[in-house]
Amino acid sequence: MDTRRRHDRTDDGPDVDQRPVDQLTQRSRFSKRNLWSGVLFGIGLVAFVDEAVFHQILHWHHFYDLGTPDLGLVSDGFFHAFSWLATIGGLFLVADLRRRQAFWQLRWWGGVLLGAGAFQLYDGIVQHKVLGIHQIRPVPDLLPYDVTWNVVAAVLLVAGAVLTVRTRRRTVSAA
Repeated sequence: MDTRRRHDRTDDGPDVDQRPVDQLTQRSRFSKRNLWSGVLFGIGLVAFVDEAVFHQILHWHHFYDLGTPDLGLVSDGFFHAFSWLATIGGLFLVADLRRRQAFWQLRWWGGVLLGAGAFQLYDGIVQHKVLGIHQIRPVPDLLPYDVTWNVVAAVLLVAGAVLTVRTRRRTVSAA
């Protein structure tokens, strides 16, 4: 009777989980994946917060406000599905990084902030102003809402950029 577990096979080498792994080397090897998993999670997170707070709780707008209310609700549903796909995709990448002992939390948070800020700035400029598919809140004076929305996006972007640059320039062993 063969008592070896499946991942203990010797015909194709040891499983990734069984190899001696230097975490610092792994962080360096998977630096971009740490960043991009954070970006994806950040996009999904801020999209989810936008959809839950501004669309569902406050009822300020729908993802697409240029049609009927029913079309607005359908567009919210697709937007919600997108936010969850991005969030779950980012978390799957984190799980893979942790399995490889390559998760770099500070770099990941930099990616989260970059993704959140980039999505919010895209939303504030492209969707609100260029395409005009919805506004933050349908009121006569949009300027305070637009400025606040885009300043928060810029702060998220700058904070994410600082963390990303810090982790890029810093030696992996110091992180």
